[in-house]
Amino acid sequence: MIPRPFEYHAPQTLPDALGLLRQFGDEAKLLAGGHSLLPMMKLRFAQPGHLIDLGGIAELKGIRQDGNSLLIGAMTTENEIIWSQLLQTKCPLLVEGARQISDPQVRYKGTIGGDIAHGDPGNDHPALMLALAASFALRGAGGERVVPADGFFIGTYETAMKPDEIMTQVRIPVPAQGAGYCYAKLKRKTGDFAAAAAAVVLHLKGGRVQEVRIALTNVGPTPLRATEAEALLRGNRPDDAIILQAARLAMSVCAPSADQRGDAEYKTAMAGEMTIRALTTARQRAA
Repeated sequence: MIPRPFEYHAPQTLPDALGLLRQFGDEAKLLAGGHSLLPMMKLRFAQPGHLIDLGGIAELKGIRQDGNSLLIGAMTTENEIIWSQLLQTKCPLLVEGARQISDPQVRYKGTIGGDIAHGDPGNDHPALMLALAASFALRGAGGERVVPADGFFIGTYETAMKPDEIMTQVRIPVPAQGAGYCYAKLKRKTGDFAAAAAAVVLHLKGGRVQEVRIALTNVGPTPLRATEAEALLRGNRPDDAIILQAARLAMSVCAPSADQRGDAEYKTAMAGEMTIRALTTARQRAA
């Protein structure tokens, strides 16, 4: 199939893009990398009358550090994340996750903001954002507001963004020096979504877990925080036995849907296995 007819707009500034979004309302869709929206338009699952391309807005791009925060423009591509020396040094988990997204063609065009704002629980950045305690700057008619990743994802393809808002920036606290990290992802083939994946950030002090965040991909209607598993680990030595217990607690929050990647029981079991792998690797890297 082909999309329904639409008008294409290429604003060069954020105020222009916001103005177009207000002008056309529900008839408008924002275009970032296009890897989610364009296939939906071809199938006519999405039928916008106006397409607003954000690719020409310079202020939506770039990676920099401001104090204890890493600031990433929403239109920054996966490839730019992968090759950022700043992120390789200060936030290697994000680089590791971006390297596992689809294939090089997608990574050259796909953007971090588009991945997040789409609200697909199968996308990789949502769980990475939960593990990194990120927040998102959203600009709309009422000005700017900042929303934490924890609570931003409401349901499948549903987020806390308002219809008149544009995500402008991803903000990530700089992980503590020496923090362990890992994004463990199981997929059938290169380019596929995860059957299950786990993102972990782990801080050790005196051989015990001082702080830990565990987030899961594609095993529920949204990315999931394994908060009970985190609570079990805090204050304890992360030996193999307690990591196994934490993985079982992570499995208990899973509610995956069956699809071509496996049934619910298989996906839940794989979420546990990815949690074990991610925690074990993060422990090694922290040490």
